[in-house]
Amino acid sequence: MTTMAERTTAGTGTGTGGVMVVTGALAGVAGTVTGVTGGVTGVGVADAGAGVEVGVGVGESEIRRHELAAFLRHRREHITPEQVGLPRGRRRRTPGLRREEVAQLSSVGVTWYTWLEQARDIQVSVQVLDALARTLMLDSNERAHLFQLAAAVDPTPASRCPTITPALLQTLEQLEPLPACIQNSRYDVLAYNRTYGLLLCDLDEVPPEDRNCMLLVTTNEQWRSSIVLLDETVRLMAAKFRGSMAGHLADPAWKMLLKRLCAESEEFREVWERHEVVGARSKTKLFDNRYVGRLTLVHTDLWLGPGEGPRMVTYAAADEESRGRLEELHALAASRRSPRP
Repeated sequence: MTTMAERTTAGTGTGTGGVMVVTGALAGVAGTVTGVTGGVTGVGVADAGAGVEVGVGVGESEIRRHELAAFLRHRREHITPEQVGLPRGRRRRTPGLRREEVAQLSSVGVTWYTWLEQARDIQVSVQVLDALARTLMLDSNERAHLFQLAAAVDPTPASRCPTITPALLQTLEQLEPLPACIQNSRYDVLAYNRTYGLLLCDLDEVPPEDRNCMLLVTTNEQWRSSIVLLDETVRLMAAKFRGSMAGHLADPAWKMLLKRLCAESEEFREVWERHEVVGARSKTKLFDNRYVGRLTLVHTDLWLGPGEGPRMVTYAAADEESRGRLEELHALAASRRSPRP
């Protein structure tokens, strides 16, 4: 029976043992992204057809624009209004979504989005591409294709993280029954062992792009119900997040995560406005696990390099009762089939 699975948003990667590897964390689910705008730098070719014939004077950027326009139009036509929570109406003739509906859901101007589908020579930010990817419900391969056509770098970790080496995967496995994972300073869960996968929620059921602890602690009810001191935990995590973000203020991935947190969680907005800052520290934590009950665990961060970058997060039992319950949790996790890559 397979005992190891690796999950990637790019569809590649390897691993061994009872460790789940996540190489995409943060793009999010379909919905609105507030405050996103597109800047227009010029105008160019007219409405794109099925493609553009390569000939004299046709540059690579123009070809990319036409391919991007055709791709966006195709995906828009294959998303039904019901899929994004919109009424169909009686007079709808357009297959799929209308342009103005995509623009509204992505928080961009209708004219600007129309120009994008017309392959005009305009600049598109990574924030807008992220919003469009979520609105059009792109999978990981389609999302990568979108950014490639736009000649942009996806700010989410959509390729295999070089920090996650085979040796680290083996270490995560050998730490069981202790729950352990690898996170970056943005709280993205990059890899985890089977026990951690059932500690706070069934993490395998969470889309890879949503496996972010700051997002989960403010929006995932199963995760939140497992934390005994929830209010204090949210406050401290937000304070740590603020301290870490000071070194990444211009990073698109950090800014997009902050926008999403503020948009989806009133609780986060309130604690964020306090401007509290704390550093990393070990701490005894209490969890009410849905399978084995109350756990008292000692949280420790093991930094994987200089500075506060990726770290291995471990939870050791603080008493014999918790130790026994961790063994029960590990046995349950090990008995389950590993998810497909």
